[in-house]
Amino acid sequence: MKKTIAMLLVLVMVFALCGTAAFADEPEGKVFNIYAWNEEFKGFFEKYYTVPEGVTVNWIIVPSDNGAYQDALDAALLNQADAKDDDKVDMFLAEADYILKYVDSDFTQDVTALGVNDFSNAYKYTVQAATDANGVVKGVSFQCCPSALIYRRSIAKDVLGTDDPAEVQAALSDWDKFNAVAADAKAKGYYMTASFAETFRPFSNNCTTPWVDADNNIQIDPQIEAWMAQTDEFIKNGYTLTAGVWDDEKNVQMFKDGKTMCFFGPAWYFNFCMGNAQDPDKGCSGDWAICEGPAAHFWGGTWLLAPAGTDNPTMLADVMNTFINNEPNYGSAFLGGQNDVAVFSEMTDNIVWENHTIYDQLLNEGLQNSLQEYYRGSVDQDTAMENFYLYVNEKYPTIVTPWQSHSKPSRGEANASPLLKSDRNV
Repeated sequence: MKKTIAMLLVLVMVFALCGTAAFADEPEGKVFNIYAWNEEFKGFFEKYYTVPEGVTVNWIIVPSDNGAYQDALDAALLNQADAKDDDKVDMFLAEADYILKYVDSDFTQDVTALGVNDFSNAYKYTVQAATDANGVVKGVSFQCCPSALIYRRSIAKDVLGTDDPAEVQAALSDWDKFNAVAADAKAKGYYMTASFAETFRPFSNNCTTPWVDADNNIQIDPQIEAWMAQTDEFIKNGYTLTAGVWDDEKNVQMFKDGKTMCFFGPAWYFNFCMGNAQDPDKGCSGDWAICEGPAAHFWGGTWLLAPAGTDNPTMLADVMNTFINNEPNYGSAFLGGQNDVAVFSEMTDNIVWENHTIYDQLLNEGLQNSLQEYYRGSVDQDTAMENFYLYVNEKYPTIVTPWQSHSKPSRGEANASPLLKSDRNV
């Protein structure tokens, strides 16, 4: 799908008065290698950045499924010192769920030393995410993704008597209220959510402990336990479906004849993933609005990171300075004219970054995948958790889990990349 800057409500891009900065006198590489997992940033790069004369930009795109992108990137970074100049990684992209793996390593470098110094337009947590344990900033955020409660106006009006964002927020401002409204929605024939995992990130983003403690023990935070308890109750009472976040069973609920009141996601989600709701015949564009919901959170985000050993440091800094965050100001037709950028901007002050780890992507996905089997009735909860712990042992053999003594990882050691040798879990 072709994306324009006006549509990127993900917010937050600054397209500085493009033009390239003055380049250093010393010669730099003629090939600029960028690693990414899809072509989204490539589209913006080609539209808004002027490549210096004589430089070829080479894109290495590897899908992120099952950690494939990280594996390819790790291999390249491990070979960086010995690679030919034209093969060196000059910039790479990372998401929130695994950014610390790279930030807290010697494979990235200080961007301020390269000439990237103005973070005044960047949200605080995006700078924090790209800062290592010693306070060194290793990258900048290309797209920041505060996430919201996305609700059907018509269903909210039927259930709550109003579709006004401020009033809906007041009715759903904490989990007790959210759960109570779920019962009211059910009584009127609606689902509160369409996926067992729909509320996972609002809970997990507010954990008070990291997935792994200082002694490498896995931890199930009270927020994760609260999400599991809520999900049990929602499924038992028919307040939600057992569909996964990306399953068709959930997606059909976005049509105008869907019966689901609430979804959770950032601007990229309702702009590009809620296609059913935008279907010209069956959709319901304009019948949506957003509010913060019970808990501030985010979903995703993309950072541009500076690899150590690049032979194009000046161009690297120039690219980063071109794409430092800012926000446009407009209304969304999908949201009935609501200015989502303004709403998201207010939310960012409540977002908590602390307690993230280098393991987040695979552990978050692994827990949800294992528990879905339980929620669908194919295994009991103890078996689901055992399967999760065995998965963790296979992916990260050094993490201590309750089931580690039963685990016999077949390929886990291959995943124990030197890039994971971090002395900071958060």
